[in-house]
Amino acid sequence: MPRMTFVLFLLAALISFAVPARAVEFQAARPVWPAGQELEKNLLVGFRAVFEAPLEGKTILRLTGSSLYRVYVNGVFCGHGPARGPHGFYRVDELDLTASLLPGPNLVALEIAGYNVNSFYLLDQPAFLQAEIVSGGRVLAATGAAGSAFQACLLPERIRKVQRFSFQRNFIECYRLRPGLDRWLKDISSQFAAVDCALQREQKLLPRGVPYPSFDLRQPVRLVSRGTLRTGAEKAELWKDRSLTNISARMKGFKESELELVPTNELQKVENLSEAKDGRPYDPDEKLSLSAGSWRILDFGTNLSGFIGATLTVQKASRLFVTFDEVLTGGDVDFKRLDCANVLYYELQPGEYRIESFEPYTLKFLKFTLFEGDCDISHLYLRELVNPEAVKGKFAASDSRLNRLFEAGRETFRQNAVDIFTDCPSRERAGWLCDSYFTARASSDLCGNTRLEKTFFENFLLPDSFAHLPKGMLPMCYPADHNNGSFIPNWALWFVLQLEEYAARSGDSATVQAARPKVLALFDYFEKFRNRDGLLEKLDNWVFVEWSKANDFVQDVSYPSNMLYAGALDAASRMYHLPELAEQAGAVRKAVAAQSWDGKFFVDNALRQGKKLSVTANHTEVCQYFAYFFGVATPETHPALWETLRTQFGPRRDPEKTFPEVFPAAPFIGKMLRLEVLSRRAACAQVLEEALGYYLSMAETTGTLWEFDGALASCNHGFASHLSHILYRDVLGLYRVDPLAREVTLRFTALPLEWCEGSRPLPDGEVYLSWRKKEGGLAYRVHAPAGYRIRVENPEGLDLQLEE
Repeated sequence: MPRMTFVLFLLAALISFAVPARAVEFQAARPVWPAGQELEKNLLVGFRAVFEAPLEGKTILRLTGSSLYRVYVNGVFCGHGPARGPHGFYRVDELDLTASLLPGPNLVALEIAGYNVNSFYLLDQPAFLQAEIVSGGRVLAATGAAGSAFQACLLPERIRKVQRFSFQRNFIECYRLRPGLDRWLKDISSQFAAVDCALQREQKLLPRGVPYPSFDLRQPVRLVSRGTLRTGAEKAELWKDRSLTNISARMKGFKESELELVPTNELQKVENLSEAKDGRPYDPDEKLSLSAGSWRILDFGTNLSGFIGATLTVQKASRLFVTFDEVLTGGDVDFKRLDCANVLYYELQPGEYRIESFEPYTLKFLKFTLFEGDCDISHLYLRELVNPEAVKGKFAASDSRLNRLFEAGRETFRQNAVDIFTDCPSRERAGWLCDSYFTARASSDLCGNTRLEKTFFENFLLPDSFAHLPKGMLPMCYPADHNNGSFIPNWALWFVLQLEEYAARSGDSATVQAARPKVLALFDYFEKFRNRDGLLEKLDNWVFVEWSKANDFVQDVSYPSNMLYAGALDAASRMYHLPELAEQAGAVRKAVAAQSWDGKFFVDNALRQGKKLSVTANHTEVCQYFAYFFGVATPETHPALWETLRTQFGPRRDPEKTFPEVFPAAPFIGKMLRLEVLSRRAACAQVLEEALGYYLSMAETTGTLWEFDGALASCNHGFASHLSHILYRDVLGLYRVDPLAREVTLRFTALPLEWCEGSRPLPDGEVYLSWRKKEGGLAYRVHAPAGYRIRVENPEGLDLQLEE
């Protein structure tokens, strides 16, 4: 198009992105917080308003705030938020309270925590609440407004000076409770020690942008074990995470010397005296009785994420520790396995309590340990915090193991796609790039839209710059604080790759064009690292290929990083019609192929010795997959290597016996890339077999998919939900689904299954496919919304029969 026309198009695209699709504003509410407390760390504040229920029409609670809030209507849980936005922006929730209201006066109560510490999870921004209740254009209550019905009080039950949960998240939850402390949020007549609030800075507001979560209640399925212990045992050395010992400007919090208590230290100074297995189904009405020095472990059956709740009946003043994890370690719950403090702590005076954690956690196993007192526990639950749309997709096959894999992928996705794409819902809850590239594919398949992905990109694009990072570099995860200046240059390149796929999935040219300045600034950043061969050399900071030996071979020239660089250059060239970037990508591939290929395998790196660049003898499995995934090699250009990889690598390979000079790939991300390059050659039967080999044990153990092969870290990692996408594509045969072009491409290959069926949601319906073996071929049915074209690929020449 002519240059001026293109400029006008680009300007219109940028404007359309910069202005939210729907204006967000409050009628009367203004941001407030208890006076002088907006920068206090780990402060829990209660807000409440009493109002008369309108006789007709909807009643809406509109609110946003920092850091997190929980909402009750007449004492009943109503919501949790807000959805996360970028620095300086806040997403607004609008909760319909109509069905929860009673005739006459009603009580809306909020607990809101102001954390004021940097993390990868919630931003370090001053605390505030902005909320109003409206009906039919009339304001019933509003913070900061004249005559506001909202009042605030400081909630004393949360112990403030405690350790952080992890380097990536804020504080653990510790409480001192006595009966009646929570009356304020459910009883209009209860006393409320109101404090003065001060107006805070006016905020930039955004629509929520993503669906409201599902909050279904799940209960344990069985009792695991019980036992007794001795407290105060001698311990030669205590585990202390960096989030406890390294508090500084780079990681804010309370220093260890300031803490009122350190639950993780106490929990390590115990000695088990007795243990008995149980195994009975869980009965929510049964009171599990604990006396001083006793414990119980329960199993939820599946690895879940949400808020831990229970009813406690306390006979004597008690000290209760609640610990949890995704797996059992030696038959016990190891609260520190994940390098975070998976613990809740309660000091309880005699009485009855209904407790529920304020923060979401991830667990399959839950342990109650009573150090002092007597306490009965009943009606245990976990209130889920999950994506509500992931239930739409369906998949079933004659091999039930595949069904287990699909559901594990779905379960992993729904917990890692609440308001952004997260790496894990446990240790970090952070919006990591690269992970998101894979999770976004599953999102489109399982939800049938790109709403969450649009919001994910919006968070990266709205800030003018990112503190602590060099000009042009994108955060490795976001929204997040990177006070220590850490970034992964490779992850910024995955941002570009995902953006191109998002464009194809969504047709959202405005977002893609709005990203153009940041994408080009990113390539400007990389310019200073290009050597005479055009390759990136001596990249700064945390150069990351995958969780394997490959991460030891990233300097001075990392060939996998340069393969990724070429892929990102090509993606940007296609998105922004910049042929010079494609030429640069071609030159990078040519140089990598010439230097890295040693005649048998691609080498991972080269080292600079004076003016000479010397290629090493370091080989990793993932480097080979990078070569094929990013077009440095093809089965035609490197057929011997392809045959070696296809036949002698994979889940059955013993790396100590078969090519021991090639370090094995990790699930994140080499094994996933292996399945991708096999799929490109329509090796679907092999994809099926290897997916079972890689992932089935994970699905059977936790019902979710893991970060590593073993339970070494997260057992619920968002990128692995991509397996559901693989099963749709390579097993069911929904090879390509393009709602923009209104086209579905099917691909059929010979698989060791008798039948398979499934459906994938679309913005205007769903596409359904089923097939079964019949007389040496396949009979299939397919349905799609009106106007969709159905194309069929049959690379193996199967006898296909379309049934009506």
